[in-house]
Amino acid sequence: MGYNKLMTIKPMGDCAITLKFSEDINIDTHLKIKSLSEYLDKNPFEWMVEYVPSFVSLTIFYNPLEVIKEFSEKSDIPFNIVKSQIEKVLSKLEEKVIDNPKIVEIPVCYGGEFGPDLSFVAEHNNLTIEEVIDIHSSFENRVYMIGFAPGFPYLAGMSNRISTPRRITPRLSIPAGSVGIAGNQTGVYPISTPGGWQLIGRTPVDLFNPQSESPSILKAGDIVKFKEILRKEYYEIKYSKEEKILKWA
Repeated sequence: MGYNKLMTIKPMGDCAITLKFSEDINIDTHLKIKSLSEYLDKNPFEWMVEYVPSFVSLTIFYNPLEVIKEFSEKSDIPFNIVKSQIEKVLSKLEEKVIDNPKIVEIPVCYGGEFGPDLSFVAEHNNLTIEEVIDIHSSFENRVYMIGFAPGFPYLAGMSNRISTPRRITPRLSIPAGSVGIAGNQTGVYPISTPGGWQLIGRTPVDLFNPQSESPSILKAGDIVKFKEILRKEYYEIKYSKEEKILKWA
């Protein structure tokens, strides 16, 4: 079974277990993590509190008392019991994962007050502002993980042609919906928060709704495509009385 060839399984304190699938960030590792995540969504353990997928690992948080209660006949420690149960699951999962991602189109108004660092990104890469926008909106970006802030997607797929280092001095407050670049990654700030990414635009669509059953619109495995919109369109979407809905391909 390919899942176990390079995997390490270690405790993270007394109530969590981390499965590290690889040392490198790549699509194969991502798909394995996605497959296990989907299994846990459909078949949650009674003792599982939650799970958190990342670039190369997945951590499962559990209630040790519930583990002991369910496996009262075993004299082993909760970590070893959980490890054994996870290994049984891994042995059932297919090594070749079928990738059928959800494609999400995010409208973005680039530059101006929405993208104060757009000109810097262009200058840093010896490009025009129009070229930066064309490059940024022409690629498909895969969501590898959600982190840093609620609903914040870490995306892979941006062209190195517009790669730009973080700001030397982070901003104390970044408006929700801001689209930024840091190194060779791009991302969207779903909520207002401090941050040091280079801001190139903003989306009028809410990517995080704490009142929803699934607060984060984006999930690991989704594909994000950015679409340039005009300032007028931004405000039409932002202040529309109708529910702001992203387009699903």
